[in-house]
Amino acid sequence: MTNSLHIGLLINPLAGLGGALALKGSDGEAVRSQVEDLDTSRSRQRMARAFAPLHDLREQISITTWAGDMGASLAAELPFKHQVLGQSPAALTSAADTREAALALRDAGVDLLVFAGGDGTARDIYDAVNTSIPVLGLPAGVKMHSGVFAVSPEAAGELLVTLCQGGLVGLTQREVRDIDEEAFREGRVRTRFYGELAVPGEGRYLQQTKVAGRESIELVAQDIAAWYVEHMQAGYTYLVGPGSTTAAVMAELGLANTLLGVDAVRDGELIAADLNEAGLLALVKDAAAPCVILVTAIGGQGHVFGRGNQQFSPAVIRAVGLNRIDIVTAKSKITGLAGRPLIADTNDPALDAELSGYRKLISGYDDFVLYRIGTSSEELNDAG
Repeated sequence: MTNSLHIGLLINPLAGLGGALALKGSDGEAVRSQVEDLDTSRSRQRMARAFAPLHDLREQISITTWAGDMGASLAAELPFKHQVLGQSPAALTSAADTREAALALRDAGVDLLVFAGGDGTARDIYDAVNTSIPVLGLPAGVKMHSGVFAVSPEAAGELLVTLCQGGLVGLTQREVRDIDEEAFREGRVRTRFYGELAVPGEGRYLQQTKVAGRESIELVAQDIAAWYVEHMQAGYTYLVGPGSTTAAVMAELGLANTLLGVDAVRDGELIAADLNEAGLLALVKDAAAPCVILVTAIGGQGHVFGRGNQQFSPAVIRAVGLNRIDIVTAKSKITGLAGRPLIADTNDPALDAELSGYRKLISGYDDFVLYRIGTSSEELNDAG
């Protein structure tokens, strides 16, 4: 038994063109003016590949699309019944065109909006429809850090076949994120979480949000920093330990940091730098509002205390409070532990035991994982 599937088809014809010019993306008027003479068939070809497995199911599929190269020109070549909405946009389509088309397709009652583009296109669709309809992205852009894309056009095609044949397909919230292209062209990697779209599919069909590799480690650190700075409490004193991820928090605040030391921040200002144990104890004692310890995990080893941040002595940790410790870390550091716990080695076995247990770690922008902290003695016993 088969089901009728009404698909909204939307193509960003400029997606991916910036890559050929080493432009790090295709957003912005200045960039768009440079791609005018390039071949705009890339995203169209990728959409055609996604629909190829559906040709034998043509009687169970209908398509609604937008005029011109945003979908109609391809739909005319596919063996499905289709209708076209809107007017053909200018040769160089814009974000406003994408938003207008996405809204119209949603209002036409499509079951699923399938689009070809990159992170910029995903942002525009998020702005237009949010989670009001399911959306599936075909990767065709220069930047594809979002989790709304199928791993390939062929994977999208398999998913559409399953849907059309009445298979059970989950619906999940997947994040939309994008890089600031102007900053990227100047050598600065800045990413932002924009929101989530409702996406059908399972792990084997959908790409994961990009977190691997050197560049992605920087992206994750900046995502963590952006979220953390947004949620810093007025009047609180933050004791920022060493590490690249904590350094990203200081960079987000626009403050210099001590590479291998502990700095104190309050209300966005650096109030003390490179503090030792005595300085930290004095600061905590005199603070009018709570203090917070901010640490990260050491990659490979997994230590959160006792390696490079001994300024956070047992006395300092107890003075601050065990419930006022924030741990920031990329998920890749956690997966690299292969199931081993994070380690607290404060040279106080009783405190290490108190610190042990499952804790919420900040691993991205508004993204958290629950992971266990153990003691150095526990690690030794496990190794034995």
